Amino acid sequence: MVTELKIRIISLETAGNIRKNQSIMENLPSGDLTDRILKIALKGTPLIKIGNGHPRVMLTAGIHGNELPPQLSALRLAENLKSHYINGTIFIIPFTIPQATMNGSRRFKGFDMNRKASSEGYITNNIIKTIKSLKINSLADFHATKPHSNPGVESVFCSKKPVIQSFKIAEHINEISSSQVICHEKAGSLYSGALEDECNLSGVPAVTCEVVSHNNKLDSGSLERSYLQMIAYLNYFDIV
Repeated sequence: MVTELKIRIISLETAGNIRKNQSIMENLPSGDLTDRILKIALKGTPLIKIGNGHPRVMLTAGIHGNELPPQLSALRLAENLKSHYINGTIFIIPFTIPQATMNGSRRFKGFDMNRKASSEGYITNNIIKTIKSLKINSLADFHATKPHSNPGVESVFCSKKPVIQSFKIAEHINEISSSQVICHEKAGSLYSGALEDECNLSGVPAVTCEVVSHNNKLDSGSLERSYLQMIAYLNYFDIV
C-alpha cells in the first residue's frame, strides 16, 4: 500500500533558506523528501501530510528557529514514515519559521511566536486556524531547552483543564521516554499565547515536548531523544 503524502505551504511570510544554517546542514537526514521540504521552505512554512484517515494529529517544530534537535527529528520522522502504512493521518511542520531557522533566531519579526498563537496575523495563530480547518484531533509541539534555563530539563508540558487528555498524553510520553511531566491545572495559566495552551483552550488536546540542547547546537543524544518523544506521542494514538 502506497502512503499518501502531500506538502503545502501555510504561510508565505516565513520563507527562508534552511541551507544557510550550517548546523542543520551538518546533521541533515538524507532523502528526496528532505530535499523537497527545503526547497518548499524557500517559499514559506511547509506542512507535510502523511496518510489518510483517523485520528488526525499534528507535530510542529521550529517555532524557535535556534532550537535544532526537534526540527531535524521532524525531518527524520517524515523520511521514515513516508513509506510506512499510517493508521491515521500525520501532519508535520518541521520548520515553522524557515527564516528564523536560517538565521538561528528565537524570534521572528521581533517577537516570540510561542506567545502569539492567540493573536491575529502571526504564524502560530495561522497554525491554530489550520488545526481547526483540518479537524486535527491533537497537537504536539517540540522544542529544545538550554541547560540551566527554564525548564532546563527534558520534559513534557501539559494541562488538565479544559482537556484532561493533554495530561494523559504527557503521561504516556513519560512512560516511554522518561521525560518529566510538567502539568498545569489550567491551560494558559502560566504562558499566554503558547501554541499548546491555545490548542487546549480550544478543545484540541496538546502537549509541548522539550529536550536539552544548547541554542543553535545539537547536543549529544538530543536528536534521538526528540525523535523518541515524537514516536511516543504517535504511539499514544496507535498511529504507527
